[in-house]
Amino acid sequence: MTLSPLNQRRFARFKANKRGWWSLWLFLALFTLSLGAELIANDKPLAVRYDGEWYFPVFKRYAETTFGGEFPLQANYKSPYIRELVAAKDGWMLWPLIPFDYSSINYDLQVPSPAPPSAQNWLGTDDQGRDVLARIIYGFRISILFALVLTVLSSIIGVIAGALQGFYGGWIDLVGQRFLEIWSGLPMLFMLIILSSFVQPSFWWLLGIMLLFSWMTLVDLVRAEFLRGRNLEYVRAARALGMQNGAIMFRHILPNAMVSTLTFMPFIITSAIGTLTSLDFLGFGLPAGEPSLGELVAQGKSNLQAPWLGISAFVVLGLMLSLLVFIGEAARDAFDPRK
Repeated sequence: MTLSPLNQRRFARFKANKRGWWSLWLFLALFTLSLGAELIANDKPLAVRYDGEWYFPVFKRYAETTFGGEFPLQANYKSPYIRELVAAKDGWMLWPLIPFDYSSINYDLQVPSPAPPSAQNWLGTDDQGRDVLARIIYGFRISILFALVLTVLSSIIGVIAGALQGFYGGWIDLVGQRFLEIWSGLPMLFMLIILSSFVQPSFWWLLGIMLLFSWMTLVDLVRAEFLRGRNLEYVRAARALGMQNGAIMFRHILPNAMVSTLTFMPFIITSAIGTLTSLDFLGFGLPAGEPSLGELVAQGKSNLQAPWLGISAFVVLGLMLSLLVFIGEAARDAFDPRK
């Protein structure tokens, strides 16, 4: 795909911003690694060689009887009994780099939980004996995926609302602006806490609650672009040719309005991650037991004798948000028409 000369200049300006350019690559690398979290941190082996056959427990569940056991239950590959059965057939197991997932508990700790960093648990364990590094990897993934889905959905709603207000103006714009003033005046965090306390929150339920408020972020920006663009010459010419309003809005004005919208998206993602972390910290976010950076921060606050909990979560959150801010600043400079 060949870029237009304008987009080539934008890409060159973005690449010239070394901090934003390398932040993008580092963020993509970390996100890609987190997408394969099951291959990095898991309490099941990546592959098992048994009796001349290959088994892949990461992708499929196998019963204990598959390896010569007595019970048709899911095999516990860390059990000495299963290890002996596999070894008896000249078999072996290939384990991931971190032999724990976000929920598995290390029962072989030599000290009470939370245990400090060791060769077995590189960043220590939390107050329930779960590996901190594994929970960070899974928590990083769920934070980014949550923020990306929320950003896409809220951007679609915000762009449509702003386009309608800016293009039609009049009563549509007046009523829309008064509604936004009232709705944006509500204390979002407190409303999220109240709504989350009614039901047991899940990923999608929490996403829906936050979507009620996050869609307003882009409305004013898109509205201003449409107010400016609806009176331009090419829009008047399209109207004179009898083109439908929908086609004018989304085929002619929207592409120009999306320039400023795209530069704002990294900051929307940052805001979504911060809100999710705050809710998890307060206990109104993801269900208990789910990998959460906010929950790790809360554990650090409750276990001051275990500084590795708070420090690990703080460093990961700081790195994640800083990378997104640097990417957003580079994108904003690249799309700045004054440059």
